[in-house]
Amino acid sequence: MWQEQIGPALRKAGHGTLAYNFRGQDKSPFAPGTALTPGLIVDDLMALLASLSPPNPILVGLSIGGLFAAQAIRSGTQASGLVLINTLRKAGPRLDWINAAMVKAVATGGFPLLLDMMLPMLVNAERLATMREAFLSDQPYAPMDPSHGHFNLMDNAGAADWDFPYESLTLPVLIMTGLKDRVFYDADDVAELTARVGDVRSLELPDAGHLIPAERPERSVDALIGFAAELADR
Repeated sequence: MWQEQIGPALRKAGHGTLAYNFRGQDKSPFAPGTALTPGLIVDDLMALLASLSPPNPILVGLSIGGLFAAQAIRSGTQASGLVLINTLRKAGPRLDWINAAMVKAVATGGFPLLLDMMLPMLVNAERLATMREAFLSDQPYAPMDPSHGHFNLMDNAGAADWDFPYESLTLPVLIMTGLKDRVFYDADDVAELTARVGDVRSLELPDAGHLIPAERPERSVDALIGFAAELADR
């Protein structure tokens, strides 16, 4: 897990870390019949931060997690900074197609089918080579149980509102983009959305895909520590 690599490095630099699972993910239960909607996930994030009251938090979100973090801040959650890792994308037919196809894939063959199909487009070749033996097995694919939390999350993720007003963000924002992401990355869209953020700094990684923290953990650590140090100096 990339949290196991990044967390200790950040703590060594004097920064506390908190990684949590959404409802429906491992060790985060949910009541049967509960729709794990984007709104519910954002509410959970806001409730968690309100309960813990961490000092000067910097919210870090990967992919749709970055959108949830931004939405929580817009809804009143206080934070010192925001890190968006491969989050920026626009709503439209292409994104709708991807979201629907991912749900159909897990409904047909579970996560093994989804990952076998998509990993070559999501991660860099170096990372992909290390993962080859764990995938494309001879075992038959099996549908994921629709009551499983992961299926619930994916089935409801299509309702996420990607038309976020990035110009409303007044806190410092770090945008990290993996240029090898061949599923969600669109250069023109990322440039346009980045330009709408006021206090922004960007980091492009030409040798990483969608899963930057897992593919380039050292670069991720350096970027997060540097961003935290910048905010502390303020």
